[in-house]
Amino acid sequence: MKTINASGIYYRDLNEIIKELVRSGEDIINLKNVNGQRYIGDNLSGTTKINIEGTPGNDMAAFMDGLTIEVFGNGQDAIGNTMNDGNIIIHGHAGDVVGYGMRGGSIYIKDSVGYRVGIHMKEYKDKVPVIVIGGSAGDFFGEYMAGGCMIVLNLKNDENIVGEYCGTGMHGGVIYLRGDVEDYKLGKEVIKEKIDDKDYAFIQKYVENFCQYFDYDFQKIMNHSFVKLHPIGKRPYGNMYA
Repeated sequence: MKTINASGIYYRDLNEIIKELVRSGEDIINLKNVNGQRYIGDNLSGTTKINIEGTPGNDMAAFMDGLTIEVFGNGQDAIGNTMNDGNIIIHGHAGDVVGYGMRGGSIYIKDSVGYRVGIHMKEYKDKVPVIVIGGSAGDFFGEYMAGGCMIVLNLKNDENIVGEYCGTGMHGGVIYLRGDVEDYKLGKEVIKEKIDDKDYAFIQKYVENFCQYFDYDFQKIMNHSFVKLHPIGKRPYGNMYA
């Protein structure tokens, strides 16, 4: 285990320290007093656990492949950008474009997220990325989503579980909402349906993890209705091309 006081350390220098520790096989890295340093965990592979106290900067865990990052605070924009594998746990809110182009692994966010979360998420065979959000989400949620799964729990019962244009251009994957969403907020490319037993079992697996990470009551969360959003087809704009 290695502990680093990140206060005043330039982001490039901090990331070089982290990279060397991961390459040397360090099992746990504790980062204290993080204050906006960008790119933490980017392009790193392995099984190291990074604990962050403070607020990491943009693009945390971009291209990450296998690590676990737990943030005891809020996250900023573009967390998990094109992430390949691993696990991210955020004990707070997160910003815009979380999970952009995400290809695998999982992200758990205790509270709400900003705009364009899950844009261009994709999956291949057993590589299915998952994002679980305890609060609500902003506009363009799941825009151009090509695969993977997102679950929005809306535990604070916000009036708007998601913003407008949800699922616009969606052509793969699935979105589960704990509650309901007005049809006018949905992109024309998605269908809203009730969940079935298979959906329930899938949701249950990830809600169990969420409750373990953030100390929530599993039964209380699951004792509620869910809806499922999925795409009408795989080529929503096919008629626009020759």
